[in-house]
Amino acid sequence: MTRPARWPTGLRGSELTHGATALRYDLSLSENPFPPLPSVVAALDRCLGEANRYPEFLPKRLPALIAEHLGLEADQVVVGSGATGVALQIMQTLPGPRDGFVYATPTFDGYPIMADMVGLRSVAVPLDPHGRQDLWGMARAVDAGTGLIAVCRPHNPTGTVVAAAELKAFLCAIPSHLPVILDEAYVEFLGAADTLDHHELIERHPNVLVLRTFSKAYGLAGLRIGYAFGAADLVRRVRRLQLPFGVPALAVAAVRASYAAEAELGERILRITTERELLRTELRRGGIRVPRSSANFLYLPGRDIAPALALAGIAAKRYPDGSARVAVGDPGADRAVLHALAARPSAGGRSLRHDDSRLLTLTARYEPSVVRGPRR
Repeated sequence: MTRPARWPTGLRGSELTHGATALRYDLSLSENPFPPLPSVVAALDRCLGEANRYPEFLPKRLPALIAEHLGLEADQVVVGSGATGVALQIMQTLPGPRDGFVYATPTFDGYPIMADMVGLRSVAVPLDPHGRQDLWGMARAVDAGTGLIAVCRPHNPTGTVVAAAELKAFLCAIPSHLPVILDEAYVEFLGAADTLDHHELIERHPNVLVLRTFSKAYGLAGLRIGYAFGAADLVRRVRRLQLPFGVPALAVAAVRASYAAEAELGERILRITTERELLRTELRRGGIRVPRSSANFLYLPGRDIAPALALAGIAAKRYPDGSARVAVGDPGADRAVLHALAARPSAGGRSLRHDDSRLLTLTARYEPSVVRGPRR
C-alpha cells in the first residue's frame, strides 16, 4: 500500500508543503505499494509466538536458504540488515582507509553517506545525457587509490539498465583485485532479455559481489532483509563484520514463504510494471522526458517537477536540479502525480481529462487497498 500521509524522516516541511498543503502520498522511498503477500503474512504470524527467543548467533539458515534458491553454496552468500546493511559491511571490510569509492551520480543516497561514515573518498561520475551510468567514465576514474566500485543495474534513480555486453566489457577493463558491487536491488523488475547469468558472471569475475534485497519487489522493506553473493573468498571477508543476533528468525520465515509464492509475486510485479508504463506514457505525452525504467519508480527530469509535486502534497525523492523520483504501482498515487504535473505553469495548463487518460481507464480494476489515513 502507498505510505500513508505522514512526514517522512529527514524531510523539511518546506520541501513538502506550500502553505497548509497536507501530505497525501509518500512516493519518496521506491516502496512496493502492496503489503506482503498473504502467505508471507501467515508465515510471519506463525513466528511471532517465538519472538521471545533470540535468533541464531550468526546467521546460517538464511544464507543456506538463499543459496539453495540461487543454485550456489552457502559460503557464497552473506546476509544483513537490508541491502544497505550488507553494502556497509562491504565498505567496512574490502577497501582500505581513504580509498576511493567510484560510483555514478546521482545514485542511491546511501552510497555517499556510508562512504563518509567509513572514511572512503567518494569519486562520483555524472550520468550521461540519457540518464545512464557512464561506465567508461567510471573506468577512467579508477586509479591506484581506488578501493571499491558500485554499478547499479537497474540504476537508481533513473531506472536505466546497463547492457549486459557493456557491463561485461567494463568488468574486464577493471583490475581483477578491485572489488565491484553490482547493485541489483530492483532485479526482479528486469525483463528476461536483460537478465544476467550470475553463475557465469561471478565465476569469470571473482571480484564482483551481487547485492540484492527483499525490500522492493517482495514488499518486505520493514523487515530489513538483504544479501550479497559472489566468490566464497570475498564473501568470507565481508562476513567478518556479521553482527551477532543481527538477523531475526522472522527473516527466514519470510524468505521461505516468499520463494514459495513466486507466482503471486510475478502477478504483483506485472501490475506494478504495467502501471509504470502507463504512467510514463502519459507523462511523456505531457512533455516530460521520462527515461525508460526497469524498476518500480520513474525519474522525472525538470527543475519544476519536485516543487509541483510538493505543492500537491506528494513526497518524492528530490534532486538539486528540481527533478524527482517517484515510486509507482498505486493507481491513485499515479493519478495524483499526473494531475500535479499537468497543473504546473510550464505544462501550459493542460489538465488530465477523465476520458482521455488510458491510465485512468485501464487501471481502475487494479487499485490496491490503500490506507488513506494514519496507520492504526
